[in-house]
Amino acid sequence: MSNLKQKYNEEIKSKLQDKFDFKNIHQIPKLEKIVINRGLGEVVVNNKALNITVEQFISITGQKPVLRKAKDAISNFKIRKDQVIGCKVTLRSTRMYDFLNKLINIVLPKIRDFRGIPVNSFDGRGNYTLGIKEDSIFPEVTGDIDKLRGFDISFVTSSGTTDVEARELLTLLGMPFRKN
Repeated sequence: MSNLKQKYNEEIKSKLQDKFDFKNIHQIPKLEKIVINRGLGEVVVNNKALNITVEQFISITGQKPVLRKAKDAISNFKIRKDQVIGCKVTLRSTRMYDFLNKLINIVLPKIRDFRGIPVNSFDGRGNYTLGIKEDSIFPEVTGDIDKLRGFDISFVTSSGTTDVEARELLTLLGMPFRKN
């Protein structure tokens, strides 16, 4: 079992229950999944970008990404229907906690002039999305990087969670939120 998952079950659950006075243990917010997503609009002009992204996602997460296709053709952007325009990976259970541990302890401290992650990226339903500007901060991304590509990491908490509860959950898990 992951150290972070063990910490959640042994310490964080009881702290959240005490702080928010939950009557039922099923009300306690939990991290359900982490979704890593990258839009690949540049695939229209550079086919190599798709292969690079798939390899990076496999090395970063240990899981093969799902390719996302365009639902409609958009002539202004030179996109045809069913053309691959993005990819995503959904992490759950042990892989999710392992990725979160690596993100908090290894990746985020590597960012230059890092002062914490922004607090205002919650969606109103307890989910948090973090934008990463360059993929090279992950230790698994090696070799010659032809272009800096970013992606989004979404932390999905249990339904019914408010932003305050979700922020407290992520803070207790170790997310370094920016101090205002």
